[in-house]
Amino acid sequence: RGAPRAARTAETAQRIKRSRRLKANNRERNRMHNLNAALDALRDVLPTFPEDAKLTKIETLRFAHNYIWALTETLRLA
Repeated sequence: RGAPRAARTAETAQRIKRSRRLKANNRERNRMHNLNAALDALRDVLPTFPEDAKLTKIETLRFAHNYIWALTETLRLA
């Protein structure tokens, strides 16, 4: 009559586990894709020299922070 009930239950549990892992991997892949796209958009508006220099993720965030601070100070002093 087929596999014992415990074996079917174990198979089902493994299928569910695999399915959840695949879904989690897809969510993480999409999250990283969105994060990288946002960082690319941020890099596009930051003034960098030379123009073709690609900043790392942490360099981009630090540069943006410092750039915003500098612009704020310029406005405050003007």
